[in-house]
Amino acid sequence: MTDQRSATTEADIDPVADARAVRRRGLTLTLLTVTYFFSYMDRQILAILQELIKADLQLNDTQLGLLSGLAFAIFYATLGIPVARMADRLNRRNIVAISLALWSVMTAAGGLAQNFTQLLLARIGVGIGEAGSSPPSHSMIADLYPPEQRAGAMGVYSLGVVLGAALGTTIGGLVAAAFGWRMAMFVVGMPGVALAIIVWLFVVEPRRGLSDPARAPDAPKLPMPSLGEGFASMARSAPAVHLVMAVTLTSMIGYGLTAWGPSYMQRSLGISVRDIALYVALPAGLAGVISAVGGGRLADRLARTRGLHAQSTMVAVLKAMALPFVIGFYLIDQPVLAVVSYWLSVLFANSYLGPTFALIQGLAPLKLRALWAAITLLIINLIGLGAGPTLVGVISDALRPSLGEDSLRWSMLIFASVTPWAIWHYWRAGALLKQQAEAAD
Repeated sequence: MTDQRSATTEADIDPVADARAVRRRGLTLTLLTVTYFFSYMDRQILAILQELIKADLQLNDTQLGLLSGLAFAIFYATLGIPVARMADRLNRRNIVAISLALWSVMTAAGGLAQNFTQLLLARIGVGIGEAGSSPPSHSMIADLYPPEQRAGAMGVYSLGVVLGAALGTTIGGLVAAAFGWRMAMFVVGMPGVALAIIVWLFVVEPRRGLSDPARAPDAPKLPMPSLGEGFASMARSAPAVHLVMAVTLTSMIGYGLTAWGPSYMQRSLGISVRDIALYVALPAGLAGVISAVGGGRLADRLARTRGLHAQSTMVAVLKAMALPFVIGFYLIDQPVLAVVSYWLSVLFANSYLGPTFALIQGLAPLKLRALWAAITLLIINLIGLGAGPTLVGVISDALRPSLGEDSLRWSMLIFASVTPWAIWHYWRAGALLKQQAEAAD
């Protein structure tokens, strides 16, 4: 029975298609990374535009927090689950391309908004479109790269966050300074439609389990687990639970601070939109690139020399090193020193995404990779993206009567102080992964 099943499975494998997928995986990873870049840029474009939008549409900080946080996150996160179920069954490349075209059009449509409600609907449209990006992409990358190379590949993919935030701030800030916030929305949004066509034409859809030959032989013949089984399988994995907790807390802090960073620099440090775009965002982007790529490569090396558990411990250590610089950014009143502290925090802190998502994909059953990614993103975005920017705005408004313009500074400092909780979860995940590896030996 076993021999017959294995023979049938081997007959389903196309060596030519597999070789083509591996040969073009660099191109596929590049295009998925650029797609993620557009995703994050379109998602975060409001950060640099908030003060202009606030003045034009007469909004308060709570409304701005809803636009960049909860309103977007509810649709982005919840729709990721059904999209992931599709991605675990259907062509993932096509899902990514269609989603990219949708959110790009909706980003541009935000530039037409005349009031809070219209802008809210446009941001919801962006969230709906972006729900189809990351789960299929994570699944494809995991199928293209073996475990000992996966953190590095995910580190490259995470450049979408770093570059999306940096270049989105730079491009959006410069265009907004010259032509207004509405034109910035158009300029950032519309190129994504052309990219969607390129993704459709050139991204390769790999065979599921291609990079995990030890786990893959029987996978095509196993039944597709139900949605409930997918959630249950993740809940049973203690390392996965700690990783999800760690990345959720990290994302809540990161989304909250990133969404309000340009506003804080304008209000408390007196830095203009143009100067933030030219002199703050670009060096921060470079620091983020070094952190993401260097962190991914270091994680791969640690996986080969010390085991996969060392990747999670590495993230805990680097985040602990970043924390004093994060706190310094909000306590230093001298603009130049504060910005330097910000750059140093990015240099140490931005290495977490690649190792985290690589570890989660390595723990996931082969037929549930997109679903595990979607579950992770559901929790990250409902709590992290949904609560982060929104709560920073709410706390800032609550503190405004007593602290005035400095209310935002202290709201963000409160958020940054949650970081040790995330560090503990990364450390604990590493300890559990080490125990599992020792038990398996």
